Amino acid sequence: MLSVRYKEKKSRKWVKVTGIILLFLVIAGGAYAFTVYKSLKTAVVTMHQPVERKIQVIRQEPVVFEEKDPFSVLMLGVDEREGDKGRSDTIIVLTVNPNTNSVKMLSIPRDTRTEIVGKGTEDKINHAYAFGGIPMSMDTVEKFLDIPIDYYMQINMEGFEDIVDAVGGVKVQNDLDFTQEGFHFAKGEITLSGEQALSFSRMRHEDPRGDFGRQSRQRQIIQAVIHEGMSLSSLTNFSDIFTALGKNIKTNLTFDQMVDIQKNYRNAGRNIEQMEIKETGTMINKIYYGLVSPEEKQRIQTELKEQLELQ
Repeated sequence: MLSVRYKEKKSRKWVKVTGIILLFLVIAGGAYAFTVYKSLKTAVVTMHQPVERKIQVIRQEPVVFEEKDPFSVLMLGVDEREGDKGRSDTIIVLTVNPNTNSVKMLSIPRDTRTEIVGKGTEDKINHAYAFGGIPMSMDTVEKFLDIPIDYYMQINMEGFEDIVDAVGGVKVQNDLDFTQEGFHFAKGEITLSGEQALSFSRMRHEDPRGDFGRQSRQRQIIQAVIHEGMSLSSLTNFSDIFTALGKNIKTNLTFDQMVDIQKNYRNAGRNIEQMEIKETGTMINKIYYGLVSPEEKQRIQTELKEQLELQ
């Protein structure tokens, strides 16, 4: 039992740093010197993993990056162990709109109760990955939010430290003094290494805001990583950054698509707005779930549809 709890805690360690990929979708064009270009292309080829979805998706026409269509990305943080597909204990939906130069970053708590599309049951939303991998996760989140999920990015949580260290660490504004896993995090601006950032993002029980406080810290880490990655100093570390990405991220975005995003969406990544879902915790058959009211779900869906310019 202790081993199971340890693994569950471990699976929640990593920050929602899949957003690091936005670094290279919005970074300044000057980064595309030949060596950088070649290194990035090699990393993206390693990352590329197409996905087949059997469920009819909401979007009828594909996104056209050259026409600056708004699009969405489902980001999943997964702890995959030998003999166990794992669960996506970190779930973020990014909606990118180049016309308003904005990105909305929605965190979906892993305990959110919803229909698992393709399974025919209601369960915790993070179980969709365990049941059906990336396709079922995309279908389930799409049904829950009633918006098209165009792309996905999956990160191996074990690679979190490598990615943060590759950008030289991150600075965050900490609003809660606490100690976690041997590290003390004082209030105010603090600089974190990869190991420290992982620990900073996992703390939940000492925070009076519970899981929402943890989500806030995780989103702050993402923005800090993006900020560091967009700095000129990060260009000297591009090899380490791309290597860390290639080893730990899978996505159905191709290299050419990423280049198109860089050309047409670069300013959007400079304006990231965090969104949260309000839930009510409850026990059903002795299992904890987060319930989202119809009104709250409608609020979230409306905001995301406006961001994606959907009718």
